[in-house]
Parts: sequence; C-alpha cells; structure tokens
Amino acid sequence: MERAVGTVVRGVRAPIIREGDDLAAIVTKSVLDCAAAEGVAFRDRDIVSVTEAIVARAQGNYATPDDIAADVRAKFGEHTVGVIFPILSRNRFAVCLRGIARGVKKMVLMLSYPSDEVGNHLIEPDLLDEAGINPWSDVLTEARYRELFGETPHYFTGVDYVSYYRDLIEKEGCELEIIFANDAREILKHTGYVLTCDIHTRARTKRRLTQAGAKLVLGLDGILTAPVNGSGYNETYGLLGSNKATEEKIKLFPRNGQVFVDTVAAKLREATGKNIEVMIYGDGAFKDPVGKIWELADPVVSPAYTAGLEGTPNELKLKYLADNDFAGLNGEELRQAIKGRIAAKDGSSLVGNMVSEGTTPRRLTDLIGSLCDLTSGSGDKGTPIVYIQGYFDNYTND
Repeated sequence: MERAVGTVVRGVRAPIIREGDDLAAIVTKSVLDCAAAEGVAFRDRDIVSVTEAIVARAQGNYATPDDIAADVRAKFGEHTVGVIFPILSRNRFAVCLRGIARGVKKMVLMLSYPSDEVGNHLIEPDLLDEAGINPWSDVLTEARYRELFGETPHYFTGVDYVSYYRDLIEKEGCELEIIFANDAREILKHTGYVLTCDIHTRARTKRRLTQAGAKLVLGLDGILTAPVNGSGYNETYGLLGSNKATEEKIKLFPRNGQVFVDTVAAKLREATGKNIEVMIYGDGAFKDPVGKIWELADPVVSPAYTAGLEGTPNELKLKYLADNDFAGLNGEELRQAIKGRIAAKDGSSLVGNMVSEGTTPRRLTDLIGSLCDLTSGSGDKGTPIVYIQGYFDNYTND
C-alpha cells in the first residue's frame, strides 16, 4: 500500500523531573516506552526534542534574587543604574527585577512603548495616534504617561505593569524613576551605568550605548555568568532565558546542553541501532496575531542540538511546479513528474531559485523547536519530550 502519512509528531509523557535525576536515561526510556506502546519502528533521522525546562531542573540550575543582587552590586557598585527595555512579564522578568532592585540604591527604569520587545503592550498604538505622540522621538515621564493614558491593564493578564514594577522595586527599598522611550541613548541623560534587558536586540543596544559614551553597559547575559554564593549560572546567557520558579527563585537557561544531547543520541543509538537527532528546545519562534505577542522570550529557540539539525530546509514548492513547470499534466503523470523533479535535487542550495519561492527560509532548529513548543504547550500536558518522525521526508519517500 502506498504511504499515506508524512510527518508525525508525538508528545511523550515523562515523570516529574527533580534536581539530580539522570535525565538522559529518563528521556531514553520514555521514548522507548512510547515506541513500544504505539508500535512505532525507529528510523534514521527521527528527532527527539527535550524542553529546556527539565534540563535545567535536572541540573539544579536555580538562583535567587539575593544572588542576582550580589552580582549586580559587585558589577555596578553604588552607582545609579539605568535598567532599560525589560519585557513585561511576571514569569520572565519580575523575580529578576526584584533581585536587580535589591542590588542597587537608585534605579531609572526605562520602558519601551507602546509595547516591549516581544509584543506585550503597555498601551494600544491607536492611543498614541489619538494623543499625538511619536514613540520614536517623544520621551515621557511617568506623570505625563499617566496624564495621557491613565491606568493601563494588560489585555490578557489584567496587570498594569507600570504600577506592578514600581511596587516591586520600591518594596526592595530602591529609589525609582520611570521614563518611557525607545532610543536606548536617552538613559544616558540620567546615568552612565546601564543594564539593558532586551533579548534579541541586545548587541545593537550595547553598541549604541557604548558609542554614545556610557561608562558601563551590561546586558542580562552579563549577570550570573558564574556562580554567586553557590548559585546556578549560565556562562553564555546569564539571566536570559530564565523563568520564575517561586517568588524567591528563578530557573536559569540550562548549561552544558551539547553534552546532554550527544549523550541522549548515543543512548538511543545503542538501544535502537538508528541515528536519531536530539535537541533541546525552549520558546517557539511564532507570533500570536490576536495578543500581538512574539513567543520567543528565550535568547535562542534551541541552545543545543546534534549535528544533523544544522542548516535550513532545501525544498521545492510543489504548487509552483504544478502551476508552472507541469501545468499541462494531471493525475499520475503529474505525480510522477513532481516526484522526478524532487528526486533530481543534487543537494545544492535552491536559494534564489523560483521553484523554492515561498518555502520557509528559517533554520531547522527554529522550525522544529516551534513545532515542539506548540506540541508540548506550557501547562499541564505532561509531555516535555517530543518525538518526531518523517520530518526530513518528502513526496518521493515511500
């Protein structure tokens, strides 16, 4: 019988992971159990993907606001610190902000507006138009912001983040000024010591501040890059990619990811005889069209993956072939013509070729990580492992 199914994605249930667990062994057993239960035959280039959360949990990669405060204090001393461009998130940033506030005497908090970097809105853009405000040139004080827009609860969470962040900071005994601006260099009118909290634009922000004469510029990737009083850390990403664990603890992005994925791949190869790709995934790289939120609050979609997941797709657009090259064919003749064209691919890049126009020009790990994030969700599915078959297959594979 002709093959009727292409790519198959399975969310794999696993035990609740605790610090010190042998996660590589747990992942391997969970995938093997899944295959046995579902009657699945393993194939070369299957993919096993593991959420970063359980990797970090097994590592015990946690830190507290006191750890953050100690590192901030050590790096900024007694200076007033400009904290700029944080995302608006109780889960992603509130505990980090508590630690930062605990480590400084005075803070100037500069919020981008009308939204943060990943699309969480302080205010609707239409309100700026009504008020005659240009967010690219106008700098607002907190008093002016309130005069123009009043209380501004978030569309989904109901939280007024200006009030929420002010209360959080002042409870730590930190003197605070809040301004609203979108040019990073505006903060230098208040202090030359800056902690920039943006994620994907951080390199440009640091460069612009340094060129404008800042005395010290660090990003969140410069805080907790080494242990503080025995804390967790991430030498590459620091606080980026962290999540709230409790009100007084955050889980950091996992360390030593390459060792982990290579270990799991070796265990699966020993158990199945197949070369199975393995990756760690975090946030998917997709945007919600209603809430306008770009999901990717992690610094990367995948911090570690096996070598077979390097690169981008190199695909033909089937509907382009059907509508152009083979417009006069139908039925089995059309099917065989398209299969022949796919089979004739020689591995050279199709970038710039019309037959690839409209295929997805993104890295494989970003595409697969997004698929995995949507599969596992962020709630109570209990499937922190995703097993994918047929991802690299095409129309010619039987």
